Amino acid sequence: MTDAPPPVLVLIDRAAAGGPPRAPGETGWRAVDPSEHTIHVTDLGVTRGDGIFEGLGVSNGSIQALEPHLARLARSAALLDLPELDLDVIRAACLESARLHEPAPLLLQKLVVTRGIEGGDGTPTAWVRTELMPDHDAERLHGIRVVSLDRGYRHDVAQTSPWLLQGAKTLSYAVNKSVLREAARRGADDVLFVSSDGYALEGPSASLIARLDGVYVTPRTDQGILEGTTQAAAFEVLRSLGHEVAEVLLPMDEVRRADALWLVSSGRLVAPLSSLDGEPVTVDAEVTRQLADALVDRRV
Repeated sequence: MTDAPPPVLVLIDRAAAGGPPRAPGETGWRAVDPSEHTIHVTDLGVTRGDGIFEGLGVSNGSIQALEPHLARLARSAALLDLPELDLDVIRAACLESARLHEPAPLLLQKLVVTRGIEGGDGTPTAWVRTELMPDHDAERLHGIRVVSLDRGYRHDVAQTSPWLLQGAKTLSYAVNKSVLREAARRGADDVLFVSSDGYALEGPSASLIARLDGVYVTPRTDQGILEGTTQAAAFEVLRSLGHEVAEVLLPMDEVRRADALWLVSSGRLVAPLSSLDGEPVTVDAEVTRQLADALVDRRV
């Protein structure tokens, strides 16, 4: 068994837009030893979870859906009143982090921007780390067991209470980790969040796709859920295969009568559900394979 190649860490010193012009040859980012201590103990991303992030897949050296991820990062920054981001610098840092990693079929990047040091000058802390993507082949082949859990908010919470930051991809992940522990206690692998008034939403780190009467549907994002970059790419693939797709309000009664269900994300790509709340769900191996192959082959 060979040792895994080391991760690549790139610190982004000029994540915020504006400021003095960069000097000739200055990139705004720098590669560092990933084993170095690089985060200040009073950084608000550490002490308060006050920041945002994106997870990006890298297929054979090419970052998948880089521009949609950067656009979503900018939207999250705006929702949190973070400084406007210099997406050109961040894009270059992501590309360099992928380039410096030892070649591999599938890698995973974590791009993080925090509010910076508490009591500091407001300069964000930012970095991108690239490492091997975990192997999810077994999940794609056999499916995953999912339980539905009440998120505790109505489906219209983004309109009624925008200060709750639903729809921003923040570092505040304590609840998302908690629900996965609850899923494990119930003998499941993952979670589907449900609004308090009965609408399907998303997973802790994935988007839902359901097949209903031959149409592939996903919950509307105006319910305070993330715009899924992998879900958008999967819909492009499904359209190319001649299937109809739609974004809808999706009551759980509809989810339970679907003839196939998937959770999709940059980290896992696509995982069919084999059960939902203990009830079996048919795994469509052919569509799963088509989606997985197409998503792996996508380029920047």
